[in-house]
Parts: sequence; C-alpha cells; structure tokens
Amino acid sequence: MEEQKRNPAQGLSESEQVQVRRQKLADLQAAGHDPFTLTKYPQDAYSADLKEEFKDLPNETDSGKQVALAGRMMSKRVMGKASFAHLRDDKGDIQLYVRRDELGEEAYAAFKKLDVGDIIGVKGEVFRTKTGELSVRATELVLLAKSLRPLPEKFHGLTDTEMRYRQRYVDLIANPEVKDTFVKRSQILKEIRAYLDEKGFLEVDTPILTPFEIGASARPFYTHHNSLNMDMVLRIETELYLKRLIVGGMDRVYEVGRIFRNEGMDPKHNPEFTSIELYQAFTDFHGMMDLVEELYKRLAQKICGSMVIPYQGKQIDMGHWERLTMIEAVKKYSGVDFNDWATDEDAIAAAKAHNVELPEVPTKGAILAEFFDAFVEDKLIQPTFIYDYPVEISPLAKRKPDDPAFTERFEYFIDCTEYGNAFSELNDPIDQKGRFERQVAERKAIEPDCKAQVDYDYVNALEYGLPPTGGLGFGVDRLVMLLTDSASIRDVLLFPTMKPIEQ
Repeated sequence: MEEQKRNPAQGLSESEQVQVRRQKLADLQAAGHDPFTLTKYPQDAYSADLKEEFKDLPNETDSGKQVALAGRMMSKRVMGKASFAHLRDDKGDIQLYVRRDELGEEAYAAFKKLDVGDIIGVKGEVFRTKTGELSVRATELVLLAKSLRPLPEKFHGLTDTEMRYRQRYVDLIANPEVKDTFVKRSQILKEIRAYLDEKGFLEVDTPILTPFEIGASARPFYTHHNSLNMDMVLRIETELYLKRLIVGGMDRVYEVGRIFRNEGMDPKHNPEFTSIELYQAFTDFHGMMDLVEELYKRLAQKICGSMVIPYQGKQIDMGHWERLTMIEAVKKYSGVDFNDWATDEDAIAAAKAHNVELPEVPTKGAILAEFFDAFVEDKLIQPTFIYDYPVEISPLAKRKPDDPAFTERFEYFIDCTEYGNAFSELNDPIDQKGRFERQVAERKAIEPDCKAQVDYDYVNALEYGLPPTGGLGFGVDRLVMLLTDSASIRDVLLFPTMKPIEQ
C-alpha cells in the first residue's frame, strides 16, 4: 500500500491531494479550459530584473509599467476579495497582488481554485506595497500547466539526500539555492573555454564509442554495434585521439568530454563524468604547470571573487602553489629517501619497514608511488604540484633525459585530492609501442580474461612524427565541487548515477 504522508496544512495525504488535483484538472477540461492545450505565453519580464529596475521605487507607489510574467506559483494566501501569491520565474520570486475587482469575478474564482505548484502567467502593473515589497497587481491570470503533485511540505521539505538526487526536478523547485551551483558550473565551463580560446586552443570532438579496450587500468563499459556486429567500448579518456590531431598539425586542441569508467562510486567518483583534456605542441609539462596555475587563479577570482576560497571548513589559497618532485615529497613527509634504494629489494625492505603496501609489480618506482599514497597525499591541503613520476606508473609520459627511471609528469593536489594530470607527452613510437605491450601483458597476467589491446593505430600515428607536446587532463566535476564548496560529486551533477529504487 502507498505510504500515506500527512500534510498538516491541508489535512490530506499526498495521494489524496493528487486525487483532488486530478479532479480539478478534469473539471477544467470538462469546462473547455484544459491548460495543457496552451502552447505559449507572452512573457516579457523577470522578477530579479524588475527588482533591480525599481529598487528605488517608494512604498505605496505605482511604477506605471505593465508586465507579463510566467512561472510557478509558490504560495497563495486568499483573503476574501483580495489575495496574495508568490510567483517564481527563472530569476527569482516576486509577489502577486490579486483583487477580484481588478481580475473579474470569474477569473478570481478560478484563481482561488489554483494549487501551489501550478504554472501560471500573469499580466499587471508593477508597484510597491506599503510594507515595501515590490509586487505585480494582476489584471490577467492564466493557468498554463496544472501541477498534479503537491510540492514538498513548506517547499523546503525535500531534505532526503537520495531523493533529491533522484528527483532533481523537485529538488530545484524546493531548494532554489541548488540552482546556483549549476549556474556556477556553467560559468566555470564558459570561463575555461574563454581562457583556452584566448590561448589559441581549438575545441574539438573525438569518438565516445571506440573499437576496443586499451591497456589502461581504468575499466570500461561495453556495448554492441548491431550493423557492424562488433563490441564497442565507451571511452575512458580522450587522450589518444587528441594527440593524433597534434600529429596532423593541429597544434593546440582541447575537448570538454564525457568519460565513462566502470568502477566504484564514492563522494568523488561517478561512473560518467566530465573531463577536459588539452594538448599543446612545442611545450612541455612545465608549460602545462604554468597553464594550470594561471587558469585556476583566474577561475577563483572570476567565480568566487577571491584567491582565497572556502572549501569544507578550510581556506584554500589559490594564489600560492607549491612545487615538489615525488622524491622530495616522500622524503619531506615520510623521511624515506628514494636515493638510498640501490635495488628493488631495498625498496621492498623499506616498504615492509614502514607498513607500506607493495604494488603488484614491486619495483623501486612503483613502491615510491605507494609511499606517496601512504604518507603524502593526505597532507596536501593547499594547491601543490607533484612532478617527476616513476616510469612504471606513467605509460604515456616522456622519460626525463637525465634520469630515464622517471618521467616528465605531474599531478596537482588540493585538499588531499588529485585534481589533474599532465605530461611531456611520449613521442618516441618505439618506446611507446614497448610500453603499451608491457602494459597489456601485465593486465592479462593479472586478469587473463580481459580484452585489452594495444592501440597500434596510435603507434602508427606516432611514426609520422608527434612534435614535443605538453598534455593536461582534469576533471570538471571536482573543480566545480571546489569552487562551489560542495562535499559530494553528486551535488554538482544534475542527474548522478543512482541505483533504481526497485532494486
């Protein structure tokens, strides 16, 4: 049996309220006033714009301006021959003053039958009441769409977090401040695009459906193409296609792309997410480091109005970025010096002595990365670049000329979280082929049934010549979390992945 949720204000359960509203709709349709046959309304003004335009209008004064507003009725207070209501449009709320003498007997009676949540159109004059509230004196009021379900109690009752994510449409109605996060998300993307466009980057699109699984550690989603009778993979990155374009002579490219990874979910991970990857010919990872710092400072100033931004109770100074090699960072926070390890066995002994988990292939470089995870990452509150990564964990990055055990790669961290990854891109096709083949072999040794393959077409592209190139990838969702002080990735995704209720 359906749960009966009592609404003290109306004395009816939710299902009873739905029945009442459906009957009101049926009565309207029987009388030839079906609101769902209407196709448009001549909206010519918005609440926030009117409040700004008439901010100096004195109390008890008419503006002389006639407007047509449209939106959702969020409250209604009937007082005999005169009533008050609030209309919410795309930019905010505004009060409506509805009088029987102004509206007419029949229209006023129809207004009194409206429900909170109905979509209405209103025409009338803007004025300010004696209590100082800017309002519209209604001369016409039209029902544009009937709301057949009651809004959450008191319009702020949708506090169940899971239900808010599942029914974002109700969340946006009940908690209007939620919309601000997504307005900011749009502004962040707009600002990133503006910055990259100013730098001469070209926005491009690359395939979402790819022909096979590459050897990377991220797990993909599979689908099947009927016409070609072949399995296809939803992309886990945009990197290899974008670098093909650098080979082709497009020197600066970027993509704002949806990425899909068939992995776990937590407050910082969703199976589908948005990333930005960009590649610039004739620069290196230091050039990418400078770009990240400049971009993030600009975003903090433009979106938050300050270089120091609040995030989950901390003050993050986006104006200052520390730069450390992975060796320096591990030595700083654990006291262990990579340079003391002469062999892999030395590294294994150090890991055991410090209770550091051994990687699947326990080489010095891979163990250094485990020390970083164990001792360093949770210390990096303020913006920090960590660079010079071991070659074992960097299959696409160029080796350091003076130390081929390490690569020209960095990741950057804020509030103990990795926000992006960048390389001096590997452009040696022979080295790249060998790394790809080792990567796939290691995957299959661990997972014999995995379908990973080497992308030999990408190796073929490299054989035509990839210029020295800097590349960068970062997650948009985590960046939006940071700039909107949001605790969970689900707070910055309009429709996060959710397990169906029936399961």
